[in-house]
Amino acid sequence: MIQPFAKVLVATDFSEQAVQAVERAVDVAHRFNAALHVVHVWEIPVTAYGPMGVTTIDLSTPIEEAARTQLDAVVAGLRARGIDVESSLVQGVAWDGIVSLAERVGADLVVVGTHGRTGVRRVLMGSVAERVVRHAGCAVLTVR
Repeated sequence: MIQPFAKVLVATDFSEQAVQAVERAVDVAHRFNAALHVVHVWEIPVTAYGPMGVTTIDLSTPIEEAARTQLDAVVAGLRARGIDVESSLVQGVAWDGIVSLAERVGADLVVVGTHGRTGVRRVLMGSVAERVVRHAGCAVLTVR
């Protein structure tokens, strides 16, 4: 029997949609006896740079620390349920960080939540899930 998924990568932004994506990824990993890897990609908000694109305030440390705390909480919750999981905290653009990590860890499946934005909100905020679907070299499951 061919095992369709040996490594499942799930991305989280800690939203309700991401919680649902993590649960779906746990289910898929369990069904196929696949390894599970949770990733959060963080970046400094563009508005933090100001008009010149430069800031003297160190924004990366508190943002990274907050992201690490939240990711550690997700992982601890999964491990408390007896789920074997690895995690990565990546700095950069969300979709690119997810796709790059999927390649590096050899993921067969990427699971991402989608906010279902349309119209102007989608144009302004973009769609991480859509870009992951377009650029990933493996299967992608979107969860709404």
